[in-house]
Parts: sequence; C-alpha cells; structure tokens
Amino acid sequence: MKFNRLDIDGVWVIEPVRYGDKRGYFMEAWKESEFRQHVGPVHFVQDNESVSNRGVLRGLHFQKGEYSQAKLVRVSRGRVLDVAVDLRAGSPTYGRHVAVELSDENARQLFVPRGFAHGFVVLSDVAQFQYKVDNQYAPQAEATLRFDDEALGIDWLIPHDEMLLSDKDCRGVALKDVEPFDL
Repeated sequence: MKFNRLDIDGVWVIEPVRYGDKRGYFMEAWKESEFRQHVGPVHFVQDNESVSNRGVLRGLHFQKGEYSQAKLVRVSRGRVLDVAVDLRAGSPTYGRHVAVELSDENARQLFVPRGFAHGFVVLSDVAQFQYKVDNQYAPQAEATLRFDDEALGIDWLIPHDEMLLSDKDCRGVALKDVEPFDL
C-alpha cells in the first residue's frame, strides 16, 4: 500500500496495490501492520456501509467529545467526492478541508482522524461507500456542520439544486457556531 500525507496533519490517502489478470483483481484493502507503521495505532470497532444515488450528499457529520470517531473510508462501487474538515482546537489548519475523489476505479481510501467533520457527495449514478470507525455511533453526540457554509469554501462538483440531503443535513450549523475539539 502507498500512504500519502495530505496538507492537513493526520489525514492520509491510502492507495492499495491491485493485482489483476483476466479474472479481475485482488487487493488488500486494510492491513493493520502497514497502517500502524504509517498512520499509527487505531483500533477500529465497527464497519459501516451505505448505498446512495447520484447527488446524495451525506454530511458533514461529526461526533463530539469522547464519542469522536476516526474513519477509514473507501468506495467499492461508483465515485464520490469525499471531504474532511479540521475542527481540532488549536490546529493551524482549523476550518480548512481536504477533498478527495474516491472510486472503485482508483481504489483510494481516506483516513480521517478524530476531530474532523466528514461527508461525501455521490458523483456516479450509484455509490457503495464503506468505512471503518474507531468508536461506536452515539446519537446524543452527533452534530452536522453545514455543507454549504461559505467559510468552508467547498466545491462539491455538483450544483446545490441537484443535491439530495436529509433534513438533518439541511439543518447543519455554521463553522462559526462549532466548538472546536479538544483531543
């Protein structure tokens, strides 16, 4: 696997090596020893999966306090734009984001550490999105950062009028109203 640091400390793009022939391909999607060597120790406790249609935007979600989650995300079918926003108190990149295209073709994965809001928008007709988390979901600690907050300046690559959002995601809070994470 190839581990690539991004501009925001702690966020990584991981590119698995695919071995293919006329039958298809094989790849190691996650290997604890390599992950630990490059990223550090993370104990994943749950795997999640969603399937969404073109234009669905999920996020920007985060869990507060002791319920914060690190995530390792990938797309096994389709294509998404995946976004992580730094919400860590005292971080020199607080409020900045990274955006990475993840697809079944490029096999990239994005590691998002604790202290970030995370979301994605589906660019293909359908996308199957998978993610590992290091802390279980706690609904009482969940919050949503507004996806279209001008302070974030995220180009989602799809016009807002073509996006499909849940009621919860439409009610996200602005960056100025988020209490930074103390980790």
